Amino acid sequence: MGKIRTRLIGDEEIEKKQKAESKERAMRKKEAAPASNPSTSSGQAAVDVEEKDVTATEEKTSKKKGKKEAPAAFDAGTLVKKVAGKKYQHALKLVDSSKLYSVIDAIELLKKMSYASFDESVEVHMNILEKGVRGEVALPHSTGRTIRVVVVDDALLDTIASGKIEFDILIAHPSFMPKLARHAKVLGPKGLMPNPKAGTISTEPEKAAENFRKGTLHWKSESKFPLIHQTIAKFSLDSKAIAENIEAFVESVGKKNIKDLFISGSMTPSVKIALE
Repeated sequence: MGKIRTRLIGDEEIEKKQKAESKERAMRKKEAAPASNPSTSSGQAAVDVEEKDVTATEEKTSKKKGKKEAPAAFDAGTLVKKVAGKKYQHALKLVDSSKLYSVIDAIELLKKMSYASFDESVEVHMNILEKGVRGEVALPHSTGRTIRVVVVDDALLDTIASGKIEFDILIAHPSFMPKLARHAKVLGPKGLMPNPKAGTISTEPEKAAENFRKGTLHWKSESKFPLIHQTIAKFSLDSKAIAENIEAFVESVGKKNIKDLFISGSMTPSVKIALE
């Protein structure tokens, strides 16, 4: 119940005074209303809630669209470009890229550049005129790699069936091919299935195996590109012997079919060779 105020009636001066006081109280209440007006306070709260809802909706929409903000601490300067090691960089400085080297000089340079702790392979790389070519050559010296060559027989078929593959080259007589067919899923992916193009199917399998053991090299270019990559020797081999292997291989491919010739070690930069 509100406060009860008495008012005297009949005295004009008192009535005027009471009316003035009433007006003054009304003015004070009106001035104080904005600070304590519940409708204003709830209205502001409603605005705050609406703003939060809008912000949350924008964030959800941004996530749905896949928008991602970069982390505040991201610094592009922290990206590091991968470069070759110091030893390789030092070896690279020894090569004159504008020069065509003789085979023997290139081999000597490769040996100077070698920094590996193992016996590196000497690799030949060629740009040739056409793709899909192949051939074979009997190298005058061993490539330094031990190659296990076997001729297929019934006992070997049983070994293959047991899951043991203890050879690098498999030579077969044509009569054994039907028996080998059941092992094609195992031998094929490993590149061990005998193939007439590779010289591993022969009517004289023992003779073919002996040729492989002596160092007969079966080479081929990449199927889709006119490129040849071939290991030709080991660094431990005498420089002259390495040169003779390279020259024999070049003759097998044919100088007229070669556009560019490079040699390198397993870990060294390449050196361009002059095609005389």
